[in-house]
Amino acid sequence: MKTSMYFGIFGGQYVPETLVPALDELETAYLGTLDDASFNGELLALLQNYSGRPTPLWFAPRITESLGGAKVYLKREDLNHTGAHKINNALGQVLLASKMGKKRIIAETGAGQHGVAVATAAALFGLECVVYMGEEDVHRQAPNVARMHLLGTKVVSVLSGTRTLKDAVNEAIRDWVTNVEDSFYVIGSVMGPHPYPPMGIFHAFIGDPGVALVGVEAAGRGVDTGLHAATISGGKPGVLHGSYSYVLFDEDGQIQPAHSISAGLDYPGVGPEHSHLAATGRATYVSVTDDEAVEAFHRTCRLEGIIPALESSHALAHVYRTAAALPKETIVLVNLSGRGDKDMDTILSL
Repeated sequence: MKTSMYFGIFGGQYVPETLVPALDELETAYLGTLDDASFNGELLALLQNYSGRPTPLWFAPRITESLGGAKVYLKREDLNHTGAHKINNALGQVLLASKMGKKRIIAETGAGQHGVAVATAAALFGLECVVYMGEEDVHRQAPNVARMHLLGTKVVSVLSGTRTLKDAVNEAIRDWVTNVEDSFYVIGSVMGPHPYPPMGIFHAFIGDPGVALVGVEAAGRGVDTGLHAATISGGKPGVLHGSYSYVLFDEDGQIQPAHSISAGLDYPGVGPEHSHLAATGRATYVSVTDDEAVEAFHRTCRLEGIIPALESSHALAHVYRTAAALPKETIVLVNLSGRGDKDMDTILSL
C-alpha cells in the first residue's frame, strides 16, 4: 500500500534516483508499523517512561490576567526529556531505523534541539550518529553542540552557503545519498520528500472547524527588509529539499538566505502540509520580528517563571499582541515547543 505523496498540490519526491528505493523502503517499513502492536507498545513505553510524555497542559494565569482577554494555555513540550518536542519524532524514527537494520543515523539541526534528541535516541539504541550543523549555528548554540558530543555523536560543522540550517540539510542529504544502504536520515522539521514531512500540534485539530489554526513565522528584521524567514508571507511555491512548498527564492530561481534570531527558524522553506493549509485557508500564517520574539521571551520568564525557546517565543509574541482583544471565554493554546536554555548566549549578547 502507498500513501499519497501530496497535500493538495504540495509535497512530492523531488530527489535523486538513488534515493527513491530508500524512500520506498522507508514508507513500506513505516506502514508496516501502523498495526504492529509490538512496535507501537515499545514506542509508547519510550515516550512515557523515557521522554516523560504526555506533557501537561498549563493554564498560564499571569499571562491571562495581564492581557485581560482569552484564557491562555501552554502545551509544555519543554518538559520532555532533552527539553523540546523533538524527542517525540526522534524516538519514533530511530526505533524504526533500528527495526530496519540500519546501523548509522544521519541528522541535520539548526537550534540543536533536534540534534540533541537524535543523539540521545542513537545513544539509547547503540547506533552511530552524525549530525550536520551550520557553522553559524554551532557558535550560537554551543551548549547543544557540547551535549551532542557528550552523547557520542559526531557534529559536522557546515561551512558552505549561509552556514545555517539550509546548508546543514544539504550536507545531510549528500551523506545519505552516499551511504544510503546502511544509513537512516532522521529529518527534524516539517519538510523533505514523501514520506517524511511530519506534522506537530496542528494535526489533532485540522479536522475540527471550530478550532482556528495560527502559524507564526519569523519576520526577522521585518519582512519588507528581506532579512526574514517568513516563507509563506514572503515566499512563493517552489522546490526545496525534496518537496514542493513555499520557498524564499529570487526572480532567477535562486534560494534566498533566510534570517531569524532563532536558529531553529532560520530556514528559507516550509513544509508541504503547512503550504496546503495556507493555500486552502484552513490555517492563518502571521509573522513576528526578532525584537517582538525577544520581548515575549523576557515577558514569559517574568510572568510565568518559564524560560521559553526563541522559536516558541515567536508564538507567544503573537498571543501578547492579539489575545487581549479576544472574548474571555476563548481558549488560546500555545505550543511551547522547547525551553530556552540553549538561547541564553543569544539573549545575553543583546
